[in-house]
Amino acid sequence: MSKPPIIWSIAGLDSGGGAGLSADQRAADAAGVHLCPVAAALTAQNSVAVDAVFPVPPEQLDAQLAALADDLPPAAIKTGLLGGVEQLRVVARWVDRLRERAPVTLVVDPVLRASTGASFADEALLRAYREELLPRASAVTPNQREAVRLVGEGSVPAQARALLALGARAVCITGGDAGGPLALDWLAAEHATGWLALPRRAAGNNHGTGCTFATALAAASARGFVAADAAVIAKMLTTSGLRADLQSPGAGAGPVRPESGFIGDASLLPALFDDEAPPEAWPAARRGAPALEEVYAITDSGAHAASLFEGGLQAVQLRVKRTLGEADSVWAARLRAEIKAARRPGAVLIVNDHWREALASGVDFIHLGQEDLLALSAADRRDLAEARARGLRLGLSSHSLWELARAVAWSPDYIACGPVWPTLTKAMPWRAQGLHNLAWWVAMAPAPVVGIGGVLELQQLAEIAASGASAGCVVRGLAPGATHLPQAWQRAWRDGRAALRFHAPHWPLPGLPVKLE
Repeated sequence: MSKPPIIWSIAGLDSGGGAGLSADQRAADAAGVHLCPVAAALTAQNSVAVDAVFPVPPEQLDAQLAALADDLPPAAIKTGLLGGVEQLRVVARWVDRLRERAPVTLVVDPVLRASTGASFADEALLRAYREELLPRASAVTPNQREAVRLVGEGSVPAQARALLALGARAVCITGGDAGGPLALDWLAAEHATGWLALPRRAAGNNHGTGCTFATALAAASARGFVAADAAVIAKMLTTSGLRADLQSPGAGAGPVRPESGFIGDASLLPALFDDEAPPEAWPAARRGAPALEEVYAITDSGAHAASLFEGGLQAVQLRVKRTLGEADSVWAARLRAEIKAARRPGAVLIVNDHWREALASGVDFIHLGQEDLLALSAADRRDLAEARARGLRLGLSSHSLWELARAVAWSPDYIACGPVWPTLTKAMPWRAQGLHNLAWWVAMAPAPVVGIGGVLELQQLAEIAASGASAGCVVRGLAPGATHLPQAWQRAWRDGRAALRFHAPHWPLPGLPVKLE
């Protein structure tokens, strides 16, 4: 059995057991990492109020970190209540020392004020955060009140940009304390930007949500996830701990109590909305024609698509790439010709990317990659929404947790998970998802899941079927002159579906390698 990743939490000790190091320990346990709790401040508090804060002397803080450095070096560090400028500087020096030895993620939760209203930071400490700690931060996770104290008033996305300008690599401004039907956190990271959303939960045990979120983000980072994926996991873990069936042990709010099973709870998967305007409602589920089922192929030729239909396939995706320098009129005419050649009565033809041209040709099923999704203008989004209201079906690619969360926001008719195995048909930065992640997608996604990528052998397609996926995609294995005919692939699918032996794993595996700091 491998050792669990190690994270350090350098934070305050809450004598009431709700926030600070107590919350951090509960989050770390739920995330399956080993937490080293380092006291930077002692607090006299209960569930109602913070009566006093006693910063740990800098030499005592330094001694705690020195004792850990050789025996229990961290993959990630989370900071919470630090108590003062000198304590912050001790942390900054240790981050630099540790990074000389090995990469270390630093997640900064700038605890500047208690939920009861008590202030923990004067102007000198705020300046030290801005000038000394945030430039070292892999991610910073203030709530909306703390963001105002750090960078001033403004929209939440503008505040996130200001925090990035101070040197933080990623920002997630949490909004659990705000009102509205959705709990919204603004994420700004290298790979994704937008509102992470979940329906708001009515729960009295919300003491320590900020600590929990930051520790969960650090834990996910220590497990190898990039910041955007780590934020999705942190949102899931924190929300799992907000339970209406738990009573507070004191007169005030009770502590957040996440559990390890959160990672397999489909109700906790957030949506990622990439407009700066906050979403007003949870996306409605799609109702209508069934999604893709069994085997489908991808080809760049209308004639080949027609032959696949005639060979027994029910669905084919037409992926016609525009050549460099090809005139608009020539390109449009070529695409229309390929669509015309491919169409067959009763068959499902999916057109990749070029949704306006597909609509103009009467095609009612399109597939978009997430790069194409992000490139849509406001007018494109409005027109696409109107077309979907009239019956247009939509499939979306996804390769990571944040892309899966973005797909949730669009309520597609299916979500493609890939590449399941390494593929040569398209240059990608992604690691192969494997059957492990495909099974997790199937269990968690709010729409049917299609396995795609690297399917060259009949047994591979059977294994995709056994994962519970709605359909499996074959590209090179159904190219002109391929060894196996469509009927063989269909038999392999039915054999795999009869086995249905794969179950959702406990944790997904990271889809991108983390850039070392």
